Amino acid sequence: MKQSNFFGRKVVAATFVMAVFGWGIGFYGPPIFLYAVIQRTGWSLPLCSAAVTLHFLAGTLVVVNLPALYKRLGLPRTTVLGSILLGIGVYGWSIANQPYQLFLAALLSGLGWVTMGAAAVNALISPWFVTKRPAALAMAYNGASIGGVIFSSAWVFLIDRIGFTQAALGVGLVSITTIAVLSIKVFKLRPEDLGQYADGADQAPDQPTVSSGSTATSLWRNRRFVTLAAAMSLGLFAQIGLITHLFLLLVNHVTEAQAGLAMGLATASAIAGRFLVGWLMPPDANRRTIACLSYGCQLLGCLVMTGLSSVPDLLWLGVVLFGAGIGNATSLPPLIAQAEFPRQQTQRVVTLIVATAQGCYAFAPAFFGALKSLGGSHGELLLLGLAAGIQGLAILALVVGNRRSAQQIPEFSRPSL
Repeated sequence: MKQSNFFGRKVVAATFVMAVFGWGIGFYGPPIFLYAVIQRTGWSLPLCSAAVTLHFLAGTLVVVNLPALYKRLGLPRTTVLGSILLGIGVYGWSIANQPYQLFLAALLSGLGWVTMGAAAVNALISPWFVTKRPAALAMAYNGASIGGVIFSSAWVFLIDRIGFTQAALGVGLVSITTIAVLSIKVFKLRPEDLGQYADGADQAPDQPTVSSGSTATSLWRNRRFVTLAAAMSLGLFAQIGLITHLFLLLVNHVTEAQAGLAMGLATASAIAGRFLVGWLMPPDANRRTIACLSYGCQLLGCLVMTGLSSVPDLLWLGVVLFGAGIGNATSLPPLIAQAEFPRQQTQRVVTLIVATAQGCYAFAPAFFGALKSLGGSHGELLLLGLAAGIQGLAILALVVGNRRSAQQIPEFSRPSL
């Protein structure tokens, strides 16, 4: 039997909305902020790219301590506090007239946005869904893609019409208010508070008997964990390095409005890609293989965009292919972890791979920015070629880990979709 008034469905919807603001401001916003700051101040690309790197690097400090923050402050308070820091940080981006002010703003925005990021989404969904977690996560993570679709163009439009400062204030206030309401009404509740169980079942699921969770040290000796963490880190390093500079790259070939539309199209493609994985992936599918196909799609998109100079229309095909894997790069690794590790270890594994990936990809904006500046007229080709090559390494990492995982996955940790 299933509970007809299962509150988990509201949790998914609320998490979806949270992800819209979290990614729309904290993930898809920095590429636009980068361009706006350069246009307003004339500062160099490497300098502003370093601020984006600090934004993502600061988030790593929060991700690794997110479980402790939840335990000390509670998930709702942590999320609201994060939205406030994000709002203040983005406002700081808009008014900075000295480099140190820009870096301070980047620090605040980075500390704030991850409280509405991938680890937060997983923490909100996990208590409510076990066997249906892949579909629930896919739906919640679609909020991230919707955030990209909405905000990639909205930031360009608002900054052009009312200015960066007013846009930052308006969006920040709406975001903080929305997150505060969701935290009070939805995020503070857990299944036991309502006498409900995961997946809407009328009784608690059977708990398999397994050994206690591995320590972080032993996980780093686990081939499946190391290759999964490496693949996620490499994939997101390439993805975020390119996304950060994609708007700057595109405005060399199309108008600002078209560039914003193209970035929105990329995230719209992410929705389609995540939907196909979340709803059509067979229960017994090898999730690493599916992740390889997703990274391969992004690799192909990068190669297609190398022809922009001669055929500008290729950007639409390139961003669709590249965008198709954007969402899966974040949502597939937790699903792989759920399939390959015991239930008691899953949350720890997810936290560690997300923190590791964020610690690595945080340096991507500065690295890609320096490469673009040093490359001169060939900077665009270097960026696209580097992104494609790193995606290839991510595929290789998954393949290496795939050789043994099939024999090592315990049956109880293979949830059906």
